Amino acid sequence: MDTLHAMRVFVQVVERGSFTAAAQTLDLSTAQVSRLIADLEQHLEARLLQRTTRRLALTETGEHYLERCRQILDQVDEADAEARGAHQTPSGRLRVHTMTGLGLQHITPLIARYAEHHPQVVVELTLAQRTPDLLEDGHDVTIAFARDLPDSQLVAQRLGAIHSVICAAPSYLAEYGIPEHPADLQRHRHLRLTDPLYRGQWDFSDDPLQALPAECFQVNVAEALVKAAQAGMGFCLLPSFVASQPLREGRLLRLLPQHRLRALNIYAMYPSRRFLDAKTRTWVEFLKAELPPLLLADEAVLDDAQHWASPEKLLRER
Repeated sequence: MDTLHAMRVFVQVVERGSFTAAAQTLDLSTAQVSRLIADLEQHLEARLLQRTTRRLALTETGEHYLERCRQILDQVDEADAEARGAHQTPSGRLRVHTMTGLGLQHITPLIARYAEHHPQVVVELTLAQRTPDLLEDGHDVTIAFARDLPDSQLVAQRLGAIHSVICAAPSYLAEYGIPEHPADLQRHRHLRLTDPLYRGQWDFSDDPLQALPAECFQVNVAEALVKAAQAGMGFCLLPSFVASQPLREGRLLRLLPQHRLRALNIYAMYPSRRFLDAKTRTWVEFLKAELPPLLLADEAVLDDAQHWASPEKLLRER
């Protein structure tokens, strides 16, 4: 027996005052309503209604049961409305994951702007270098990097692409010189970012580097690597969204601009398109509209020759 359905029928019988009126309201036959009430009483092993040919009357048990049925059905209706509303109005907790550098440079400011439009959404941002298992870790959306579309059961929406550049401080280059070819990096001091983005060899699109220079320093957060490079410790490889600001400010210079590392795509990934709630849908739509221009602005800084290392620039900065 469908207990909730039987409860609804019972409440309607009491409120309408007869089996026939309840049947008309519920689009059932009078016989079906009578059978449901009889089955409910059999299930409860208690009489709920006293029946005569002219009227119905609640038993004492029926009065108590009616009150509880109304409470339960109100809660069920409220839960249904809340769940349906989740597909229409962004609200609740949105759990987002991304890599630390991108999260600090772009995603956190974007969250602030998203919150202005959707104040009923509470964003819980996790910054970590590993790509999580969305279902296991409970994230709604992860913003991940990959060469190609991830082979996954998750939905992936492409947000743009980034590539990485080699940078060093003017003070370092003034002392150790400017490398002109990837092989020249072997004689320089290498500051290494221990990040999943940079596993194995540096994959230059036109001239693959066969062996990485030996590192003299390593750290797992790009912002700390920037500080080390600015202090003149050596050269480093930085993703475009981290490199753009110190390049624009002149604290670092780009090396080997004629050699580009292969691009990485950025994807917003989430579990399913079906019944996608409003907070996830609006967040992904917001990312698709707002993140690509920021990534293109980063690329424009990297490709601007005024931020590239050259002997003339080092002379001017002395």
